[in-house]
Amino acid sequence: MDAILVVNAGSSSVKFRVFEVEGSRTLRQLISGQVDGMGVHPKLKASGADDRKLVERSYEAKEVPDVETAMRTAGAWLRTEQNLHFMAIGHRVVHGGPHYDRPVLVNESVVADLERYVSLAPLHQPNNLAPIRVLMDRFPDMPQVACFDTAFHRGHSEVAERYAIPDNLYVEGVRRYGFHGLSYEYVAERLRELIPERAGGRTVVAHLGSGASMCAIADGRSVESTMGFTALDGLPMGTRPGQIDPGVVLYLLSEKRMSAAAVQDFLYKECGLKGLSGITNDVRDLMESAAPSAALALDHFVYRIGLYAGYLAAALGGIDNFVFTAGIGERSVPLRTRIAEKLAWLGGDLDADANGKGDFCISRPGSRLGIYVVPTNEELMIARHTLATLSAGKIAGAAAKRTA
Repeated sequence: MDAILVVNAGSSSVKFRVFEVEGSRTLRQLISGQVDGMGVHPKLKASGADDRKLVERSYEAKEVPDVETAMRTAGAWLRTEQNLHFMAIGHRVVHGGPHYDRPVLVNESVVADLERYVSLAPLHQPNNLAPIRVLMDRFPDMPQVACFDTAFHRGHSEVAERYAIPDNLYVEGVRRYGFHGLSYEYVAERLRELIPERAGGRTVVAHLGSGASMCAIADGRSVESTMGFTALDGLPMGTRPGQIDPGVVLYLLSEKRMSAAAVQDFLYKECGLKGLSGITNDVRDLMESAAPSAALALDHFVYRIGLYAGYLAAALGGIDNFVFTAGIGERSVPLRTRIAEKLAWLGGDLDADANGKGDFCISRPGSRLGIYVVPTNEELMIARHTLATLSAGKIAGAAAKRTA
């Protein structure tokens, strides 16, 4: 059996999915799993395509302290107990910098280049690259493909991409990149399948999770994003502030005497819904809380989404579709209701019953703005890119041999 392993590594977990390759292009998910609680309460969990539990195994903290041992643990289980061997491995890499506008086969030079962007995505990039290094050391002949969250946005116009700063900084890569691109790319493709008559129109997608952003899409291509140089900009997130005056950062450095490292830690880990509420970054807990600060955090979140809906509609010159995706967008009926109220001036008319049931289309039949819920699948997008990149590599290799 030909299979592709997809790896999405974070700071406390390594998520993985296995896809069987049927024929030359069709992918079928076989296994979904993760190793979480690394260094604290590590646990390997996985289920099959039918959601049947395949394993749930706990370990001592010292047995799985980091990404490397988590990868070894998951890999050993997949090889020895599931008898799976892979034709390629695809990875989510958050930041591709100015040079990577599409998935790429990984080698030492590519990894070294991507390590330059660790400071631009400190929560993600080191953990994204760690399993690549582990697998390169253990299986040097295994093809690995890096798939970038920034790539889908790289077609933005220069006007949209630039900051109003000197040109030399733009040339070296200080520009607006946008993130969550794998999610947006999947949603854009899914809309073509579900509503082909509308998918070519002007669409705003709200990827609402612990990390949150919004994207303007025209004819399936990214036009504008709420995120910029790093994944700090735009919407307030679980622990990140979203849009903030650079003067606040200067104030923290000069008046509060915070170091650059302390400011980075503060902006990535202590702000957003957690900072506003003083309680938690978990939307579910905030919705159950009676604390005024919890209500404030949610009000702010909804307010900023409404503002950015208008901002992105302006970038598109109008709006035909609004799509909710990711954890909060897919599951929170009350927040979808509140956000939809902010879309009324854009022609949105929510169908409360459809929203409550979690239907695909949650706007009324006569609504000028179509409002939809589309579950994202970044891992499937990575698997598709991995297969395509691998196939392109084989074709290029065959062509090189024919011309040699």
